[in-house]
Amino acid sequence: MAWIETVPDDEWDGKLGELYDGVVDKTYGRVDEIMAVHSLDPKGLEAHATLYASAMAGTKTLRKVERELVALVVSQVNECHY
Repeated sequence: MAWIETVPDDEWDGKLGELYDGVVDKTYGRVDEIMAVHSLDPKGLEAHATLYASAMAGTKTLRKVERELVALVVSQVNECHY
């Protein structure tokens, strides 16, 4: 659970409501904490989602699955448990 105040998923409306479908984890039906911490700043949420999509898009040299594996290892090394 985030220590930062967030807007509960079921209360996302306006600009947050517009961003919801792009950031919700469709497997679990919820917004991951790493994205939810931006819920008080929709522009920050939108920027984070755009940056993530760009960083994780496959390229000729590194496929998406390989990028995900790099992110996983970095998170483990940093003891990040999200």
